[in-house]
Amino acid sequence: MSAPTATAEAAPMNRRQTLEALSGLLLVLFVAMLSGTVVSTALPKIIGALNGSQTQYTWVVTATLLTATATTPIWGKLSDLFNKKLLIQVAIVVFLLGSIIAGFAQSTGQLIAARAFQGIGVGGLQALVQVAIAAMIPPRERGRYNGYLGGVMALATVGGPLLGGLIVDTSWLGWRWCFFVGVPVAVIALILLQATLRLPTVRRDNVKIDYLGASLIAAGVSLLLIWISFVDSSFAWLSWQTFAMVGGSVLLLALATWVESRAVEPVVPLNIVRERTTALAIIGSLAVGMAMFGGAVFLGQYFQIGRGYSPTEAGLLTIPMMAGVLLSSIVAGRLITATGRVKPYIVAGSIILVAGFALLGTIDHETSLLLVGAAMFIVGTGVGMTMQNLVLAVQNSVALKDIGAASSAVAFFRSLGGTIGVSVLGAVLARRVTDRITHDLTAAGIPTSGGGGSSTLNLGALPAPVEHIVRAAYGDATGHIFFISAAIAVVGIVAALLLKPVTLRSSLDLPDTARSAAVAADAVDGAPAFDQVTVDAVAKGESARR
Repeated sequence: MSAPTATAEAAPMNRRQTLEALSGLLLVLFVAMLSGTVVSTALPKIIGALNGSQTQYTWVVTATLLTATATTPIWGKLSDLFNKKLLIQVAIVVFLLGSIIAGFAQSTGQLIAARAFQGIGVGGLQALVQVAIAAMIPPRERGRYNGYLGGVMALATVGGPLLGGLIVDTSWLGWRWCFFVGVPVAVIALILLQATLRLPTVRRDNVKIDYLGASLIAAGVSLLLIWISFVDSSFAWLSWQTFAMVGGSVLLLALATWVESRAVEPVVPLNIVRERTTALAIIGSLAVGMAMFGGAVFLGQYFQIGRGYSPTEAGLLTIPMMAGVLLSSIVAGRLITATGRVKPYIVAGSIILVAGFALLGTIDHETSLLLVGAAMFIVGTGVGMTMQNLVLAVQNSVALKDIGAASSAVAFFRSLGGTIGVSVLGAVLARRVTDRITHDLTAAGIPTSGGGGSSTLNLGALPAPVEHIVRAAYGDATGHIFFISAAIAVVGIVAALLLKPVTLRSSLDLPDTARSAAVAADAVDGAPAFDQVTVDAVAKGESARR
């Protein structure tokens, strides 16, 4: 690999410049998150209007997560090679096109395809925003800005369901505006970024992009997730389809690992992934993603189908979770900046997340909304303390030149976990709902027509007795998938406990990138990753060069 012909300036931006640039980046993050949350409460009506099934309901969510997951490491690696600002703008344009196509979809198949295309842009945004922030703000100072990230996350996650509910409940708008509404926001973000974001470009000669590795990773992950979505419904666990899909996925991912170990510019650098902090953060992110995305995506369905609330009301009922995310991210972020320590908050957040999901696991279609709200607040608190801080722990351990690959690796596995979580929990939910509806319809002497009443989510077309049975089935089955989420999230606790406690650095880059891996590995409990004298010396050297 040839050396860069122009290097990035490592000095931190002043607070005003940072906030100006951050405004566009946060709006980009808001748009990416809004694309998922605005649909969450509206999705039951959207699928009902298009006469879709529970499997298609899950795939409208899974399709976006799938393509976002597969493309995240590619975007991250490209950001280490090319202009980060331009790449963010390209991702926004892809997202815009996907949103417009989704808004004009005439069937669930078209909607799923459009959401898959939209996910390519989402994958770029979720990776590149983190990379751009890391290129502007040192890890030690980044904790305080996590409060802004938490605020955007809370606003998108609370405002999205509310907005989606209002849109589908407003006759002169209709569900298609759930996709169109993000278009003007994305355009504004594009303009803001052009005006405020100033990131230097690291130019390299003879850049080689690992297209083969990227293709193998995408194919292997996609094949695995397709199998998860259809196993036990379209074919048995022990069948030739399972053997072909799982075997093919393992083979593709094994080939990808072999290719990555030999590539000049690997999409997922194995030397970074093998480092202790990165490896544990990946495991923690995988567990958090499976639990958070896999569980939370079905809350809107629980409130609307299981409890009979309107989309707008369902959006309002999710506020406790987002309040937990907002408060915990702000408080934890400021404490991290003050102390420079991140592990205690990741451990505490992981434990709180498990407790919240365990409490949600007790709900059914008659549970007190006060208890549901309290459980959601606890889950949100756990998410706010873990999700961004796992990325922060990894960014602190790598050199600035590798920040894109490292950040996207964590985002990749978090999205992978979320995609697997949505697919698996969606399949579990669909199976339990079908069995419950079939049993209750048979007990009531109502013909099941072979499908148990589960082939459609258009409850308005069902007779009153059948509608009651369907609602009860969904309400009671949802608690079961939250118990599974709690069990998965326990893995995150183990990973958090094994993290080495280090003090976050106060510079954008490692003081000696050649020693970065050794420093990270040899840091003792509670000790800084490097001494402040070295930091000051490096800072003075940078000032002299400028």
